[in-house]
Amino acid sequence: MSACWSLVIHGGAGRITRDVLTPEQDAGARAGLDAALKAGSAVLAAGGGALDAVEAAVRVLEDDPHFNAGRGACFTREGTNELDAAIMDGRDRRAGSVAGVTRTRNPVSLARKVMEASPHVLLAGAGADRFAIEQSVEQVDPAWFHTDERRRQLDELLSRNADAFDSDMKYGTVGAVACDTQGHVAAATSTGGVTGKRWGRIGDSPLVGAGTYADDRACAVSCTGSGEVFIRVGVGHEIAARRRFTGDSFQAAADLVLAEVKALGGTGGTILAGPDGTIAWSMTTAGMYRGRATSGGEHRVAIYADEG
Repeated sequence: MSACWSLVIHGGAGRITRDVLTPEQDAGARAGLDAALKAGSAVLAAGGGALDAVEAAVRVLEDDPHFNAGRGACFTREGTNELDAAIMDGRDRRAGSVAGVTRTRNPVSLARKVMEASPHVLLAGAGADRFAIEQSVEQVDPAWFHTDERRRQLDELLSRNADAFDSDMKYGTVGAVACDTQGHVAAATSTGGVTGKRWGRIGDSPLVGAGTYADDRACAVSCTGSGEVFIRVGVGHEIAARRRFTGDSFQAAADLVLAEVKALGGTGGTILAGPDGTIAWSMTTAGMYRGRATSGGEHRVAIYADEG
């Protein structure tokens, strides 16, 4: 047992550069990341568990329209919002996830309900929406998720090519990983998908072993990026496996697996937390909204790759 704790969060990776973001967007994103870090850190500093901490941090990001999860989610081609999320407990690898939910204000909390109050890991669509109501998880009018900027992005995409979807993901998925004072890790990820998605498309975020993974024997991982490639590589599990079986450092494991993603034509980023409190992040993109906090006093947020 250690008195140390650590927390890392992300708000998406992609073509995030100083000439893409306005000063207002930059400041708003940093404020949102800071609020999420504080929410998760408060849990850990009080001796709370990693699972509670990652849920608390992700809920803040889901409510913040600067990020693509919950409020501020991307629009599907049909002009709706379909939300995905997952949460995983490193102690026993219990996990819960939801895909294609339409009315749950905080999908990460619904994912936790799936883990704790159902015999299943993944619920999708209308069934997940029904389960949310049965479990008294807060529901909102779908208009709650809408923002003018997301609608503009869909309109712009449709005007260019009606069959396209936006894989650039300038503002992506959100996630959190943590290690608590008991040495347990947890991960959570939440997303509004990609602009213009069709046919009930689901990315890596709610898939255990792809976009979200946690195992006390290795680390907790949350990912953001080109969902289809992250699924094919099994990024979350692959990083954890490298930690367990090859002796790679946290940074090396993340960098090597993301290099594999890049070799297959994908881009993105990932955050890690280990049971010894070690934290890391890695990205193949120009930027990733991110933040880290530790019991040692570190508390910082960053956006662009060159921020270190």
